Amino acid sequence: MADEWVEWHRQYESDGHLSARLKVVQERVREALTSSPPGTIRLVSMCAGDGRDVLGAVVDHPRRPDVRARLVELSPELSAAGRAGAEGNGLSNVEVLTGDASTSTAYDGAVPADIVLACGIFGNITDTDIRTTIAHLPELCARGATVIWTRGRFEPDLTPTIREWFVESGFEELSFVPIPGTTGSVGAHRLVEEPRPFRPGVRLFTFLAKAERPSQRAKDRSSPPSPAPS
Repeated sequence: MADEWVEWHRQYESDGHLSARLKVVQERVREALTSSPPGTIRLVSMCAGDGRDVLGAVVDHPRRPDVRARLVELSPELSAAGRAGAEGNGLSNVEVLTGDASTSTAYDGAVPADIVLACGIFGNITDTDIRTTIAHLPELCARGATVIWTRGRFEPDLTPTIREWFVESGFEELSFVPIPGTTGSVGAHRLVEEPRPFRPGVRLFTFLAKAERPSQRAKDRSSPPSPAPS
């Protein structure tokens, strides 16, 4: 699995659609940083890869000194790259943890967070796990937190339902951006209800085998191009 995601991250060098999605994610992170109240900004990123979405947004942002981040990534190679990127940019308050992002325990000590990234996940797990993850996000969030997420709009397009699940779980939509020329999309939601107490040991999701992932099934049906993970 790790080798697969290392190879996937190399596509950033040549895939314009993937780079376009990255740009939108980084823009949403910057917006969340800008709108955060004075003081410490806690950020967590699930399945963070090499951390380029967070690092690229934080490195030159005026709120950089306020950020305390934990990026969780299972691949040792990608997490090592993320740590090197954080260190190389002097981001000493960005922690890159090699661990299982699918369990709430990975975020113990880093939550409640003001910004939560769930990017590259929803296209690779079951619909039930997506809904479960969203339902538990208020346990990772501080009051008014922003959650940034991605998912392909391949058929059957689940993004309208995902947006409804966020609302049902106490969030309001800030933005939903389809990536031109691809089925990719980036959503951002703000928690408007009260956060819920953090519970360690909760299983949020399980990545499916490659052939069973919704993103892979869509690719096999020759839907409009959308690089996985979504």
